[in-house]
This record gives sequence, structure tokens and C-alpha cells, in this order.
Amino acid sequence: MTSRLQLTILAVTAISIFLVCASPTRCAAAGNTSRLPRPLAQDSGKAASKLATKIVTDGTGRQVTVPVKIQRIVSLAPNLTEIVYALGLEDKLAGDTTYCDMPAAAKEKPHVGAPVNPSLEAIVALHPDLVLATAINRWETVDELTRLGIAVYSTEPRTVRDMLQSIELLGNLMGVHEQGAALVAKLQMTLDDLQTHLRERPLVHVLFVVWEDPLITIGQNTFIADALRYAGAESVIISKQDWPQISMEEVLRLEPEYIVLTSNHSETDDSEQIRDLRARPVWNQIEAVKLGRIVVTGEEITRPAPGLVEAIVQLAHDLHPELLQPSPKNSHLQKQWRESGAERLVACVR
Repeated sequence: MTSRLQLTILAVTAISIFLVCASPTRCAAAGNTSRLPRPLAQDSGKAASKLATKIVTDGTGRQVTVPVKIQRIVSLAPNLTEIVYALGLEDKLAGDTTYCDMPAAAKEKPHVGAPVNPSLEAIVALHPDLVLATAINRWETVDELTRLGIAVYSTEPRTVRDMLQSIELLGNLMGVHEQGAALVAKLQMTLDDLQTHLRERPLVHVLFVVWEDPLITIGQNTFIADALRYAGAESVIISKQDWPQISMEEVLRLEPEYIVLTSNHSETDDSEQIRDLRARPVWNQIEAVKLGRIVVTGEEITRPAPGLVEAIVQLAHDLHPELLQPSPKNSHLQKQWRESGAERLVACVR
């Protein structure tokens, strides 16, 4: 498996426990790594008894005993690391994973390994009083850390609204309620303003490409599909599978209005990635490709973190370019758009 597909799968597994099987090479391991139901009561161990603690319910329904005052955090997923920084708690982040790259400063933190298989020894050595986990992490990791007396709080956002809620819950958990509430309010305002501008526009039918060969796309109930709807789009593929593999013949038959790609995580720029796609047999027969209706979006669109909202705004702009174009019909909307700060968000992600 190439590194790009590995990174894409890692990003998307953080929003769905089923993406492990989107790649054949991970299916064999899925039985050992996917989350299983656990009893609600969880003992955070002897270490917690030495501190003032409180009992909270995490995003998986587990009851977890955590310190009232959290001083050292270890994040086991890129989206969680991004949230920690967005809440202004980077000084308390003792370590993260090798895939944590947003913001860039996160790459300088001590790493505990990959999200799927982090080093327990490295985590313990950082002396965290809280470990943040999500669906990409194995239950075995959560259970072992709990047995070692380390509190583990898990989140499993499956929609954009879930993502916003998880930010606020994490803010409450880590003692920055006001920062969490303010961040969520700002992100929600941007989404609400965007929906106002898109309300009377028809949804754009797109093919979201998770991987080109074999061609893997998204199902209706994935996190990405929900993000697409916020951007004024929907997938041309109707599937109960989260990550269906489809044929090029099916794409030609469905005639998507746009092709949406994710960044290939390489040093090549977007234009080169688009040229590569347009040069491929069959792809160059798709009308959207002929017309140049190809959008390359960053991997933030697959990551349930604050940057997702910026990615949604950017995608909406790319799929509905008339949003920011002056015209007598929408000049008043553009004024609201600028005042809301959404236009600045678009500029930030360019």
C-alpha cells in the first residue's frame, strides 16, 4: 500500500470505525483493531486516586475518572491534536502521533508512534494524566492504558455536528469551557452563514475520490458525505457501504458535475495532480474532466477538527464560484459573507 493511501485511510478512519476495511491489506487486521462494546464502568486506576478527580462520560459511552486539573495530555489522533491546539492547550500537550501535522508545531512534539499501534512505553514515559483517543485507536490500547492507571477519554464524531459537540465537550473536560464554547460558536456561525448563501442553490452532484485505482468513493452515511452536504453538494453514488469500490463505467453513466480529489500528500502541486488525472484513460472521457471541473481539497475535509469548517467553506467556494462573484442579485449576501468572516476563512485555506 502506498503512503498516500495509508494517510488517506488514517485520516478517514478517525471518523468511521469501518474504514479499516476500505483497503484489502487492512481487512485482515480489522477483527483485532475495531472497537467493540465495553462495560460503562471504567477504573482509571491508582494514579487518579492521588488527585482530585471527576467522573465523565466520553463519546463512546464509557464512564472515565479524570483529574479535575489536567496538566499533561497525550493525543492519539491528528484531529484531537488539532483540537488541543485550537483550544489553546498546546503547552499541556506532552506528546502526539507521527501523523499529527496540524498545525505544523504539532510535528515538533514528542511522538508515541502511529495512531493504530502507538507505543505504550512511550505514552507512559510522558507521564500523562489524560490520553485522548478516537475510533482509529484500538480498544486494546485503551484498555491497557486504563489498567496502567491512565485516564483515556475517547471521541467518535460521525457528523459535522458531532465534531462541534466533541470540541465543546473536550473544552469542558480540559478546563477551558469558555474557549471551547467560543470556538464552537464561531465555527457554527460560519456554517450557518454558508447555509444561508447556499439555501436556494441546487446541490452539485460530485464524485468524491478516496482512491483512484481501484476507484474508491464514499457512501451516504459517512462523515465526508455529511461535510459535502454542508458545502452544497452530494455524492452521485448511492451506497449503503461506507467506502464502495465502483467502476469507471458507472462514473461515465452517472456523469458527475465535479470530481473532488483529496491532496496526495506529496510535493506535487494540485495542478500536476489534476493533469495526471486528465491524462488517464477513461477519466479523460468524463465530461466533468473535459470541462476542467476537478477540485482538489485538503485532507481537512476528512478530519473531524476545527479545520473541517475551513475545508467546507473552500469546497463550497470551488463548487459554487458564484458565491463570491459580484452581481446585483447577491450583493447583499456578499456583504453578510464578508462581515461574517467566512471570506477570510476562504483566504486562509488558499
